[in-house]
Amino acid sequence: MNVPSLPQLVPILQLAIGPVILISGVGLLQLSLTNRLGRLIDRARLLSRERTASAGDTARLDAQIAIIDRRAHILQRAITLGATTVLLVSVLILVLFVSALLALDSALIVIALFCTALLTLIGSTLFFLQEMRLALEALHLETRRE
Repeated sequence: MNVPSLPQLVPILQLAIGPVILISGVGLLQLSLTNRLGRLIDRARLLSRERTASAGDTARLDAQIAIIDRRAHILQRAITLGATTVLLVSVLILVLFVSALLALDSALIVIALFCTALLTLIGSTLFFLQEMRLALEALHLETRRE
């Protein structure tokens, strides 16, 4: 294998590093999602303790816990798709780098990886929007009861 010189390697690295911006953006989305999940877990534990200590009707608490459970599953899907996006973009970067370094034609693989990464990002964002909608519905239900 012929090792490229530094001036030849720089454009190759620039080509391969471009998608890192996507990883950074997805990382911020993941941070938001995991923070929301952490808050849900804390809230579920609080409601569970309140339900255990309650001597009366726990239907309201049970309903809140059920909504939190649905939201947590939605967030889990969003986080999984976001992590899959990062994985796909990482593989894309590797394929771009190796293809440029070895002068391979991997256009179809690059297109497939990029499109799949964007589809998983879209899926993650849609689940995020669904979870936010459900959170607002839960808030509206709670505030109408009191």
